[in-house]
Amino acid sequence: MAAGNTLTPGVPLQMDRNTLLQPEGKEDTPILLAELRPAREPLYDWKSSCETWSVEFSPDGSWFAWSQGQGIIKLIPWPLEEEELRPPSCRSKSQFHKGSEVKRKGSLKEKMIDCGQIVWSLAFGSSSAPAGWKLWPLSRQQDAKSNDTWLLLATGLSDGHVKVWEVHTGRLLYNLSGHQDVVRDVSFTKNGSLTLVTASRDKTLRIWDLKKDGKLMQVLSGHVQWVYCCSISPDCSMLCSAAGENVVLLWSMRSYTLIRKLEGHQNSVVSCDFSPDSALLVTASYDTTLILWDPYTGEKLKQFHHVPLSPEVEYSSAEPQLSSLRSVCFSPEGLHLASLADDRFLRVWSIEVQEPLTAAPVTNGLSCTFFPQGGILATGNRDGHVQFWTAPRPLPSLRHLCRMTLRRFLTTYQVLALPIPGKMKDFLIYRTNY
Repeated sequence: MAAGNTLTPGVPLQMDRNTLLQPEGKEDTPILLAELRPAREPLYDWKSSCETWSVEFSPDGSWFAWSQGQGIIKLIPWPLEEEELRPPSCRSKSQFHKGSEVKRKGSLKEKMIDCGQIVWSLAFGSSSAPAGWKLWPLSRQQDAKSNDTWLLLATGLSDGHVKVWEVHTGRLLYNLSGHQDVVRDVSFTKNGSLTLVTASRDKTLRIWDLKKDGKLMQVLSGHVQWVYCCSISPDCSMLCSAAGENVVLLWSMRSYTLIRKLEGHQNSVVSCDFSPDSALLVTASYDTTLILWDPYTGEKLKQFHHVPLSPEVEYSSAEPQLSSLRSVCFSPEGLHLASLADDRFLRVWSIEVQEPLTAAPVTNGLSCTFFPQGGILATGNRDGHVQFWTAPRPLPSLRHLCRMTLRRFLTTYQVLALPIPGKMKDFLIYRTNY
């Protein structure tokens, strides 16, 4: 059997398509929709072998991938099917299988990819102009419904290599080498250029061009500790990187030079993400805080503190790790954040309120991500499990939609130079909520 699954009774199965839109500010407690478990039992004698360090949806929402431990990547067509979500005891014998592919409804197949090393990070990339034209004809023969779009999956491994796979065929396209330690994070540009950034414990970031057969374009040095994460702004102009340091580095994706250092955290920064319009940056730290930044000016806009939510969880100065943060991400509409902390809670925040809107218990959570169309939040934990939760899916106000549209091509400085009233400028640069 490729995976065991559990389903919360009475919950709609395809929430990504059917979740009702809510007005801004009307949020409910996240509901657990489903839990996927790896097929193999964890090998506890293999250090760091079973954790789900990374979970990702493809940009178009058609695939979900997670590193389920022991070097295995699970690729699942989305949305999940009802039969898959039934408990194992309720399945027919035909649902149990041993192959690396499982036939799904339609033309997509569930896949298992063996990377040969512990997988620490993964990211989807897509392009209408395929990388490596010599590889394209074979790809098209094997995937007649690709619609001229190439969908890739990059995996960062424990041996310092980065393997890039074609999603529809499961073929290994590139095995990129150069890092001298664990590749802790990987990130693709969102403009289809297939530029890949990798972050490693060797304290460097590397930039690769997959349209030039995986050519190494640049090595970025500047961190003095392990690099934990990297994130490319949706407009592809900036790169954020964070390491075992209390500063965050912002780089230019055009000149590959350092733009500025963001100082404000009191401990290691472990996760970062840009808003969908590139106007905001959020960082998460072991100091138990999230900070919302203006990446163009370096100004700290808001700080979100993680405080105890449950009387069963005790905090003390001797055990600060109980509230250390692990992961943070922006929602697709840019109005919410999700964070995972070592106090075993998933929190959902509004960017306008400095207290969590809602929370749900998640044991040993390590990673989280929103479904691209909203309504679903996926979390991965130390046991190789993945859980899917309901997430806020508000109906954004017209003013927010206009703000996002403008900020996709206007920097903070360009907004400030507009001949418009000051209150309107403050709203456009996220200094006020109205």
